[in-house]
Amino acid sequence: MTFLHHAFQDKAPVAPQDAHLVEHTLEQTEVLKGSFLHAFRDKVRLPNGDTSVREYVIHPGAVMVIAMQDDGRLVMERQYRYPMQQVMVEFPAGKLDPGEDRWVCAQRELLEETGYRATEWAHAGVLHPVISYSTEFIDIWFARGLRQGERQLDAGEFLDVFSASFDELLAWSRDGQLTDAKTLTGLLWLQNHRSGAWPLHWQRLP
Repeated sequence: MTFLHHAFQDKAPVAPQDAHLVEHTLEQTEVLKGSFLHAFRDKVRLPNGDTSVREYVIHPGAVMVIAMQDDGRLVMERQYRYPMQQVMVEFPAGKLDPGEDRWVCAQRELLEETGYRATEWAHAGVLHPVISYSTEFIDIWFARGLRQGERQLDAGEFLDVFSASFDELLAWSRDGQLTDAKTLTGLLWLQNHRSGAWPLHWQRLP
Protein backbone atom coordinates (compact mmCIF):
# COMPACT_ATOMS: atom_id res chain seq x y z
CA MET A 1 0.00 0.00 0.00
CA THR A 2 3.05 2.25 -0.22
CA PHE A 3 1.80 4.19 -3.21
CA LEU A 4 -1.90 4.37 -2.41
CA HIS A 5 -2.07 7.99 -1.31
CA HIS A 6 0.03 9.16 -4.25
CA ALA A 7 -2.05 7.26 -6.78
CA PHE A 8 -5.48 8.41 -5.64
CA GLN A 9 -4.92 11.69 -3.81
CA ASP A 10 -7.08 13.70 -6.22
CA LYS A 11 -10.04 11.31 -6.49
CA ALA A 12 -13.52 12.70 -5.98
CA PRO A 13 -15.63 11.35 -3.10
CA VAL A 14 -18.12 8.64 -3.99
CA ALA A 15 -21.76 9.64 -3.70
CA PRO A 16 -23.73 7.57 -1.13
CA GLN A 17 -26.04 6.18 -3.81
CA ASP A 18 -23.04 4.76 -5.68
CA ALA A 19 -21.39 3.01 -2.72
CA HIS A 20 -22.56 -0.42 -3.96
CA LEU A 21 -20.48 0.00 -7.12
CA VAL A 22 -17.15 0.81 -5.47
CA GLU A 23 -14.10 -1.47 -5.75
CA HIS A 24 -11.76 -1.42 -2.74
CA THR A 25 -7.98 -1.64 -3.01
CA LEU A 26 -6.43 -4.60 -1.17
CA GLU A 27 -2.88 -4.55 -2.54
CA GLN A 28 -0.98 -2.15 -4.76
CA THR A 29 2.12 -2.93 -6.82
CA GLU A 30 4.21 -0.45 -8.78
CA VAL A 31 4.85 -1.83 -12.28
CA LEU A 32 6.66 1.05 -14.01
CA LYS A 33 8.10 4.38 -12.95
CA GLY A 34 9.05 6.23 -16.12
CA SER A 35 9.95 9.83 -16.88
CA PHE A 36 6.32 10.49 -17.81
CA LEU A 37 4.04 7.62 -16.80
CA HIS A 38 3.63 5.71 -13.54
CA ALA A 39 1.95 2.30 -13.84
CA PHE A 40 0.37 0.15 -11.13
CA ARG A 41 -1.25 -3.26 -10.75
CA ASP A 42 -3.77 -3.46 -7.89
CA LYS A 43 -5.67 -6.30 -6.31
CA VAL A 44 -9.20 -5.11 -5.56
CA ARG A 45 -12.27 -6.40 -3.77
CA LEU A 46 -15.34 -6.23 -6.01
CA PRO A 47 -18.81 -5.19 -4.81
CA ASN A 48 -19.85 -8.88 -4.56
CA GLY A 49 -16.83 -9.77 -2.41
CA ASP A 50 -14.78 -11.43 -5.15
CA THR A 51 -11.29 -10.17 -6.00
CA SER A 52 -9.83 -9.01 -9.30
CA VAL A 53 -6.83 -7.17 -10.74
CA ARG A 54 -6.76 -3.60 -12.10
CA GLU A 55 -3.85 -2.24 -14.14
CA TYR A 56 -3.70 1.49 -14.73
CA VAL A 57 -1.45 4.47 -15.37
CA ILE A 58 -1.06 7.59 -13.23
CA HIS A 59 -0.97 10.67 -15.47
CA PRO A 60 -0.10 14.23 -14.34
CA GLY A 61 -3.01 15.79 -16.24
CA ALA A 62 -3.06 18.06 -19.26
CA VAL A 63 -4.73 21.02 -20.92
CA MET A 64 -6.22 21.56 -24.38
CA VAL A 65 -6.74 24.95 -26.02
CA ILE A 66 -9.44 25.79 -28.58
CA ALA A 67 -7.84 28.90 -30.03
CA MET A 68 -10.15 30.96 -32.24
CA GLN A 69 -8.79 33.37 -34.82
CA ASP A 70 -10.60 36.62 -35.59
CA ASP A 71 -12.11 35.12 -38.76
CA GLY A 72 -13.51 32.15 -36.83
CA ARG A 73 -10.94 29.61 -37.97
CA LEU A 74 -9.36 27.35 -35.37
CA VAL A 75 -5.67 26.87 -34.65
CA MET A 76 -4.82 23.21 -35.19
CA GLU A 77 -1.80 20.92 -35.15
CA ARG A 78 -0.62 17.89 -37.08
CA GLN A 79 1.68 15.69 -35.00
CA TYR A 80 3.08 12.17 -35.33
CA ARG A 81 1.89 10.08 -32.41
CA TYR A 82 4.22 7.14 -31.98
CA PRO A 83 1.81 4.69 -30.27
CA MET A 84 -0.65 5.19 -33.16
CA GLN A 85 2.12 5.18 -35.81
CA GLN A 86 0.39 7.99 -37.67
CA VAL A 87 0.02 11.76 -37.89
CA MET A 88 -2.99 13.03 -35.94
CA VAL A 89 -5.01 16.25 -36.25
CA GLU A 90 -5.44 17.86 -32.83
CA PHE A 91 -6.18 21.02 -30.91
CA PRO A 92 -3.03 22.34 -29.15
CA ALA A 93 -2.50 20.50 -25.87
CA GLY A 94 0.15 19.53 -23.35
CA LYS A 95 0.71 18.09 -19.91
CA LEU A 96 0.91 19.96 -16.64
CA ASP A 97 4.23 20.52 -14.96
CA PRO A 98 4.35 19.60 -11.24
CA GLY A 99 2.37 22.18 -9.24
CA GLU A 100 1.50 24.22 -12.34
CA ASP A 101 -1.76 26.18 -12.48
CA ARG A 102 -3.98 24.89 -15.28
CA TRP A 103 -4.62 28.31 -16.85
CA VAL A 104 -0.89 29.06 -16.78
CA CYS A 105 -0.26 25.72 -18.45
CA ALA A 106 -2.82 26.53 -21.18
CA GLN A 107 -1.11 29.84 -21.93
CA ARG A 108 2.31 28.21 -21.94
CA GLU A 109 1.35 25.33 -24.21
CA LEU A 110 -0.41 27.58 -26.72
CA LEU A 111 2.66 29.81 -26.97
CA GLU A 112 5.21 27.01 -27.05
CA GLU A 113 3.45 24.89 -29.66
CA THR A 114 1.85 27.51 -31.91
CA GLY A 115 3.52 30.85 -31.17
CA TYR A 116 0.16 32.43 -30.33
CA ARG A 117 -0.68 34.51 -27.27
CA ALA A 118 -4.32 35.18 -26.43
CA THR A 119 -5.78 38.22 -24.68
CA GLU A 120 -9.00 36.48 -23.57
CA TRP A 121 -9.51 33.06 -22.04
CA ALA A 122 -12.48 30.96 -20.92
CA HIS A 123 -12.47 27.70 -19.01
CA ALA A 124 -14.89 25.20 -20.51
CA GLY A 125 -14.60 22.03 -18.46
CA VAL A 126 -12.66 18.84 -18.01
CA LEU A 127 -12.61 15.49 -19.78
CA HIS A 128 -11.29 12.06 -18.81
CA PRO A 129 -10.14 10.43 -22.06
CA VAL A 130 -9.24 6.91 -20.92
CA ILE A 131 -11.17 6.12 -17.74
CA SER A 132 -10.60 2.35 -17.91
CA TYR A 133 -6.81 2.48 -17.52
CA SER A 134 -5.56 5.98 -16.67
CA THR A 135 -6.11 8.80 -14.18
CA GLU A 136 -5.55 11.36 -16.96
CA PHE A 137 -7.73 14.45 -17.08
CA ILE A 138 -7.62 17.22 -19.70
CA ASP A 139 -8.71 20.75 -18.85
CA ILE A 140 -10.50 22.44 -21.79
CA TRP A 141 -9.78 26.12 -22.46
CA PHE A 142 -10.98 28.55 -25.13
CA ALA A 143 -8.76 31.41 -26.28
CA ARG A 144 -9.36 34.42 -28.52
CA GLY A 145 -7.73 37.75 -29.34
CA LEU A 146 -4.73 35.92 -30.77
CA ARG A 147 -1.37 37.53 -31.49
CA GLN A 148 1.18 35.61 -33.51
CA GLY A 149 4.74 35.21 -32.25
CA GLU A 150 7.54 32.65 -32.31
CA ARG A 151 7.05 29.03 -31.32
CA GLN A 152 9.14 27.59 -28.50
CA LEU A 153 8.99 23.85 -29.14
CA ASP A 154 10.57 21.44 -26.70
CA ALA A 155 13.63 19.49 -27.82
CA GLY A 156 12.46 16.49 -29.83
CA GLU A 157 9.01 18.01 -30.48
CA PHE A 158 7.91 18.24 -34.12
CA LEU A 159 4.50 19.44 -35.29
CA ASP A 160 2.85 21.53 -37.99
CA VAL A 161 0.49 24.37 -37.10
CA PHE A 162 -2.38 25.26 -39.44
CA SER A 163 -5.89 26.68 -39.30
CA ALA A 164 -9.18 25.04 -40.20
CA SER A 165 -12.82 26.05 -40.21
CA PHE A 166 -15.38 24.53 -37.88
CA ASP A 167 -17.14 22.90 -40.84
CA GLU A 168 -13.88 21.36 -42.05
CA LEU A 169 -13.25 19.83 -38.64
CA LEU A 170 -16.76 18.41 -38.50
CA ALA A 171 -16.33 16.86 -41.94
CA TRP A 172 -12.97 15.33 -40.99
CA SER A 173 -14.57 13.88 -37.86
CA ARG A 174 -17.39 12.36 -39.89
CA ASP A 175 -14.98 10.91 -42.47
CA GLY A 176 -12.56 9.44 -39.94
CA GLN A 177 -9.68 11.82 -40.66
CA LEU A 178 -9.97 13.33 -37.17
CA THR A 179 -10.25 10.69 -34.45
CA ASP A 180 -8.40 12.19 -31.46
CA ALA A 181 -10.72 11.92 -28.45
CA LYS A 182 -9.85 15.23 -26.81
CA THR A 183 -10.27 17.12 -30.09
CA LEU A 184 -13.65 15.49 -30.69
CA THR A 185 -14.73 16.57 -27.19
CA GLY A 186 -13.44 20.06 -27.95
CA LEU A 187 -15.59 20.14 -31.08
CA LEU A 188 -18.63 19.20 -28.99
CA TRP A 189 -17.93 22.15 -26.70
CA LEU A 190 -17.34 24.43 -29.67
CA GLN A 191 -20.54 23.33 -31.40
CA ASN A 192 -22.63 24.01 -28.31
CA HIS A 193 -20.88 27.32 -27.66
CA ARG A 194 -21.58 28.45 -31.22
CA SER A 195 -25.27 27.55 -30.83
CA GLY A 196 -25.51 29.50 -27.57
CA ALA A 197 -26.36 26.39 -25.55
CA TRP A 198 -23.10 26.34 -23.55
CA PRO A 199 -22.04 29.91 -22.68
CA LEU A 200 -18.46 30.75 -21.74
CA HIS A 201 -17.26 33.27 -19.18
CA TRP A 202 -14.31 35.12 -20.68
CA GLN A 203 -11.45 36.55 -18.65
CA ARG A 204 -9.07 39.12 -20.04
CA LEU A 205 -5.38 38.84 -19.26
CA PRO A 206 -3.96 41.91 -17.47
